[in-house]
Amino acid sequence: MITGASSGIGAAAAQVMAAQGAAVMLMARREERLLKVAAEISAAGGVAEVTVGDVTRPADVARAVARTVSAYGGLDAAFNNAGWGSAGTPLHETDDRDYDHIMEVNVRGVWNCLRQQIPVMLRQSSGGAIVNTSSTAGRFATGASAPYVAAKHAVLGMTRAAAAEYGDRGIRVNALIVGSTRTDLLTGTFDKAQLREEHATARAIMHRLADPTEIAEAAAWLCSDRSSFVTGADVPVDGGCVAV
Repeated sequence: MITGASSGIGAAAAQVMAAQGAAVMLMARREERLLKVAAEISAAGGVAEVTVGDVTRPADVARAVARTVSAYGGLDAAFNNAGWGSAGTPLHETDDRDYDHIMEVNVRGVWNCLRQQIPVMLRQSSGGAIVNTSSTAGRFATGASAPYVAAKHAVLGMTRAAAAEYGDRGIRVNALIVGSTRTDLLTGTFDKAQLREEHATARAIMHRLADPTEIAEAAAWLCSDRSSFVTGADVPVDGGCVAV
């Protein structure tokens, strides 16, 4: 199950995981884009289904998890990737609506997913693997808005807590520390804040944006048995941002 799967990192993850043999359930709000991603996967010989829904709505998440189990017989892995961000609006100028929306998508969205995914995995003898998308903003103040920085820190805390609670019951929970990635969301944020690409890449050792597929490959590894002894980890896929 992949959230935020209609574009960017989520769509890339769906394609990478399907190519590696996973049957994927794609969840996002934009049906037309979801269907396009699913069609591309099917054309390449993969297996994909879609569920239109919003991660901030518990009923939508419950429906996506139920459809995954119904379609595929279980839930072996989940990539909780849906997110929303904004550029560096000063804290005192950020209105409550922006704060609430950022927290709802990035924190409540992951919470809703974990609440629905974990019980399914607990019922399976094989357990499961969950990956949550955090950010370099989850490690330090990046110039993003204060609510976004706070939200991505919260994702890391939730990841560690879930890993600690369920590690001895066969469920691994990890997070990606994602650096600036060439997505529609980032481009839109740059345009709105009148920022240049160099602003986002200045801290990275590699001095470039990531391609969504580069993040997707890391997510696929953490969702697979190839990372069977990794849990509670914050894995940087950030071009070296957190190294300096």
